[in-house]
Amino acid sequence: MTNDYCTPEGARRLKQRIEAYWSERGYNVSVDLVDAGFMPAMRSARTDVRSDMVNGMPRRTVAANDHGPSSANDSELERRSA
Repeated sequence: MTNDYCTPEGARRLKQRIEAYWSERGYNVSVDLVDAGFMPAMRSARTDVRSDMVNGMPRRTVAANDHGPSSANDSELERRSA
C-alpha cells in the first residue's frame, strides 16, 4: 500500500517528503524514524516519524550567509534600537 506511512518504507518516504518540503522553503528540519514494534491495537508493527519541529513548524532556517543563531535582520534591529 503506497499511502501506509506506518511501514518502514512508507515512513522513509514520508521522512524524505517532509525534509524536501521544508528544505525548498529554506528551513532545516531533522526527521527521525523510530521502530515502535508490534502494537496490539493496530495488530501490526509500526514505524514512528518524529521531527524537531515545534507545533508543526520548523525551528531553524538555512541561510547562505548564516554566521550563527542571529541573522542580519536581528543585527539591524539591534543597531536601530540602541
